[in-house]
Amino acid sequence: MPKHSRKNRDADADKRAESIRALPQIDECLRAAEANPELARFGRSYLKVMLQRAQAELRAAILSGRDTHPRSRDTLIDAIVREVARAAAADEPVLEPVVNATGVVLHTNLGRAILAEPAIEAVEIAARSAVNLEYDLETGGRGDRDSIVEDEICALTGAEGATVVNNNAAAVVVALNSLAEGREVIVSRGEMIEIGGSFRLPDVMAKSGAILREVGTTNRTHPRDYADAIGTETALLLKVHPSNYRVVGFTSEVTLEDLVEIGRARGIDVMEDLGAGALIDLTEYGIPREPIVRERIAAGAAVVTFSGDKLLGGPQAGVIVGRRAAIERIKRNPLKRALRCDKLTLAALAATMRLYLRSRDLRKELPTLRILGRSASEIASIAPRAREIVAERLGAGYIVEIVDASSQVGSGAMPVEELKSVALRVTHPEKSASAITAMFRRARIIGRVLDDSFHLDLRTIEDPAVFAVKLETD
Repeated sequence: MPKHSRKNRDADADKRAESIRALPQIDECLRAAEANPELARFGRSYLKVMLQRAQAELRAAILSGRDTHPRSRDTLIDAIVREVARAAAADEPVLEPVVNATGVVLHTNLGRAILAEPAIEAVEIAARSAVNLEYDLETGGRGDRDSIVEDEICALTGAEGATVVNNNAAAVVVALNSLAEGREVIVSRGEMIEIGGSFRLPDVMAKSGAILREVGTTNRTHPRDYADAIGTETALLLKVHPSNYRVVGFTSEVTLEDLVEIGRARGIDVMEDLGAGALIDLTEYGIPREPIVRERIAAGAAVVTFSGDKLLGGPQAGVIVGRRAAIERIKRNPLKRALRCDKLTLAALAATMRLYLRSRDLRKELPTLRILGRSASEIASIAPRAREIVAERLGAGYIVEIVDASSQVGSGAMPVEELKSVALRVTHPEKSASAITAMFRRARIIGRVLDDSFHLDLRTIEDPAVFAVKLETD
């Protein structure tokens, strides 16, 4: 290596080291920030975090050679404070609204169900003021937070009792722990499901303290398999609705009705995990049928668990319904307190349940039902306007086409059912689908890549104006 090149490199390294040493202490920057009129309204803790970020970015720029200008200490302090002022002005909440054009209606990563307006209003009221969460307004004594939703849930499901925890996995855990801790729970091997995030039912059961006893095979389980497995340590027979997969072909499963008969003959209760959980017959709205909670209770299940933020269309919650004695045991479990819902969730869930009971036009008022029930022709009617807006925002070079599409319910519900839809396919002769995806993602519009092209599924889009955003096409 030539000597002058080595000298230049060493000189650059010395300059970077000198610049790093010149970086001011956070306390110095904090005093300057508190004197800045644009930052005076912020707390010290927030300013300190923002200053540390700005200083780290400046240090990285110096070390990488992107910032090569030597500056005085005062100039560096000023630069850091100005960067903090800029960042604070642009600072936004961590949870940001996005446009879901993925074709997955109940998208777990995007928050699943959109709440109905009455549920949103109920959350706002509960958030803004003190509420009678556990206070009996009649007697002035302590109340039960489950009473906020229990009557409505029981009316809708036909159950004797109900309670609520923070999600359906929690519902399964607390129910099994309450009814079968240290004892056996018999379940079909074909129902040993894995739910989102690699959470597996056997692992959930292990955490509950129940002992798993698998029967049958992956594709075929018969009534005699359950009957032969029942022993003195059997506490429950468990049925799991395969809401996120289907086994097809040479298969056999035991119906809930048959399982109840087997259990009744031996004095063993049956629990069913429905997962998505439908409260009504969805076929009335053009949606594929799912087991209805009321029917499962009528068939004899002692306990049924299901989600609040899937087909029900409410907030994240795990709903547990069933016979009064079983529900009371679950309510008395100390684990129930650790998994209970807060006032905001209960407010939203209660408002959603009241909609089911009171509404004359549930499809109109419940976003999940409305979006899932949209016909392909209804979606197609907005496609030309959506295409026009997207094409105008993209400009020359991009090709925007209207194509047929298939949407999914999402969140593990109805995995093999496809809902006919319409999408916009966006391509560019020189840009990859991933590059186009990133461009839309920066504008908070989330689509999907299919067959090496970017798609915006219009099932969840009711107003094409949501696409009227600035796109960084360069």
